[in-house]
Order: sequence, then structure tokens, then C-alpha cells
Amino acid sequence: MRKRNIFLLVGLAIAGAVYLNNTSLLSGRPAGEPTILAHRGLTQEYDRTGLTGDTCTAERIRPPRHDYLENTLRSMKAAFERGADVLEFDIHPTTDGKFAVFHDWTVDCRTEGAGETRSHSMADLKKLDVGYGYTADGGKTYPFRGQGVGLMPTLEEVLNEFPDKRFHINVKSNDPREGERLAAFIATLPPSRQDDLSVLGGDRPVQAVKQALPDVRTLSKESLKRCLIRYQALGWSGYVPDNCRNGAMLLPANFAPWLWGWPTRFLDRMAASGTEVFLIAPYYGSGFSEGMNDPELIDALPAGYSGGISTDALDMIAPALQRRAL
Repeated sequence: MRKRNIFLLVGLAIAGAVYLNNTSLLSGRPAGEPTILAHRGLTQEYDRTGLTGDTCTAERIRPPRHDYLENTLRSMKAAFERGADVLEFDIHPTTDGKFAVFHDWTVDCRTEGAGETRSHSMADLKKLDVGYGYTADGGKTYPFRGQGVGLMPTLEEVLNEFPDKRFHINVKSNDPREGERLAAFIATLPPSRQDDLSVLGGDRPVQAVKQALPDVRTLSKESLKRCLIRYQALGWSGYVPDNCRNGAMLLPANFAPWLWGWPTRFLDRMAASGTEVFLIAPYYGSGFSEGMNDPELIDALPAGYSGGISTDALDMIAPALQRRAL
């Protein structure tokens, strides 16, 4: 009986220590407002029903609320003006040594061109109309046709246009050579500018960037999986695995509450390890993940939440964020 009581007391002591080490009640992190990551700038909303990797989303946009086209300098500027702190965009290498800022693997959906984006020169991509393929009524009208000629920017143009802004650069392939090429470009930038950048994408190109530039924040699906599995095993102690350090984290909102120390102790640990955390919409293991695009998701954030959120619908989310600040 005595031995049993000793085991019980030891168990309670361990449980109490784990609780104290992870409760947000003892965090010194001040309450604040979320850091906003805008995906592709201001974008056109589209129907995600039955979405696949080959779906042309430009052909299923909803009636436009604005006239901005994703991944253009104009849409990026509008996103920053509406409160975005960080902006994510997609890149493809071109045949003339540039990086094109464009989402799709091919140009067939959004433009009047054809073929893989990377099979073109940047000079040819500049001739295309990136608003050509958008329609909200099954092809009866094309509201942005003729308005997007020459608007596909290069990576260099984006960084020059917004010299003091932060970006997530999404590599659209799993080719390590693309990571090596991107790392070579980033290496030409001043260290202070490199600090503004995070690199996302396939595991192999992201690993290539990390190997060449260890101080640049990175994120891939595999690195996030390894991070979360190891953190769940050891994070109760406050330990942050190497896979979670010096990176970026896109975290489904339904996963977050299960992490040790969520929200503020977890955010403190990640920040101390050089990692930025951005919540995305709940993910249930099928379909495509998406940003925090529903204002109700913003309303459900923990009180005083000062981590990040990622959204594809900044124009809809901004009013909900403003209400929280009141």
C-alpha cells in the first residue's frame, strides 16, 4: 500500500511538472494580433468542390469582388496595403535563367499560352495575358481578359519592388537542382534581405536550399511531418527537435490544440528556435489544405493570439481581424 502511494505521488509530481512546463498561464508572451501571411497577394476566390491537381481554378472563380490577379505586383501591393505582413508566392525556373512568379505548372489555364511554365523563357512569359482564362460563368464572359498582359513578374522584380517586405517563396517542383539554383540566387542577396525570406516546397529542393544556406528558414511537407511527430514525443519537456528549428510552419488549426504548450508556450518555443508559425484551415487528411479563409476561423482563434495565420482571402479576413483588435 505504501509503495502504491509512493508511485501515485511520483506520478502526480511528474504530471504537475509537465503541466507547469506547458501551461500557457505561466507564459510571459504578451497578447497581440496575428501576423498575416497572404497567399499569392489578393486573389480571385474559386469553387474548391472536387478540386484536383489538374483543375483549372481560373475557370471556376466566383463572381469577382475585386479586379486583382494573383501573383502580380499589383495584387501584392494591395495585400500589403490591406495589412499583410508576409506574402507567399510560387516560382518556376525559366529557360533564360530567371524565376517566374506564377502558380500553375502550365500556362494553359490562366493565359492564352500553352505548355509547362518552365519550358518558356521569361521574355516569352512576359508576352502572355495572365488574366486571359478567368471566368465566373462557364466561359460566357472573361472579365479580366486583356488586363494581364506583361504582368507575370520575376522573383527579382518582386524583391526589388518590395525591398523591406517579407516573403515565402514556394518552389513548385521536387527537383533538387531547382533548390540549388534558388539558393545560388538568394546567396547574392545581403544577409539582412535573406532574413526576410523563407523557402517552401518539395522536400528535395528545400533540402538543397537548407544545405547551401543553413540560416534561411525552410518548410516542406516531410520536414513538417518529422517536426510534429518528434515534438509530440518530446515537446512535453520543452525540447524542440532540430526539424522544428529555423523554419516556417503552416499548421492546420485542428492540429494546433494538441501540441505541447499550445498556444503561447508553443509559440515561445518556436520563436526562440527561429521558426515562424502560421495557422491554416483545419485539415482532415484528404483534399487540399487551404488558408484561414472563413471569418469564423478568425473568431475562433485563442484570445490574444499573436502567432501567424495564412489566408487566400485577405479581403474577407481583414474585417474579422479588425473586429478582434477593437
